[in-house]
Amino acid sequence: MNRNRIVALAVGLLLTGTLLYHYGSRGQAEAVLPAEAAPRLNMAAPSFQLTALDGATYQVGGPREKPLLLNFWASWCSPCEEEAPALASLYDKYKDKLDLYAVNLTENDDFDQVKAFTNRFKFHFPVLLDYKLEAAKKYRFQVIPTSFLIDTNGNIVDVINLLTPEELEKKLQKLIGI
Repeated sequence: MNRNRIVALAVGLLLTGTLLYHYGSRGQAEAVLPAEAAPRLNMAAPSFQLTALDGATYQVGGPREKPLLLNFWASWCSPCEEEAPALASLYDKYKDKLDLYAVNLTENDDFDQVKAFTNRFKFHFPVLLDYKLEAAKKYRFQVIPTSFLIDTNGNIVDVINLLTPEELEKKLQKLIGI
């Protein structure tokens, strides 16, 4: 009888672990989809269109006037919070030469917390709301924050996770040709 309970418990734990692995949890910055399906460097950035906190609609994909830093994040993500001041500062410094879209994983976030986060860090750039994770599924990253640097031809030239502000600025300078 004890042996049957132990086996049943082990099977239950294995099943629970498998489900948690596949579906993740809100508090983890895990992948939306596997990395092997991610877009590649020097290839066209996947296209999408989303509405932002300001009510405007923004589009990614194809040629653009300025290079783009496309940042995926969530308000509950500690590394996103760590990165936020540098994003705000660098955007304010380079906004004439660079676009920055912060794509919030809204399906897995709380809208009021999203607004509070963007206000606290004084985001002056568009904050796009990915309610159905449509954009996130196209970019197929492993963790957040993840940023994609996209050139004026609409191609992905770099993929960034968390960097120091100095390292991020060097990459942005390279992207905009400084």
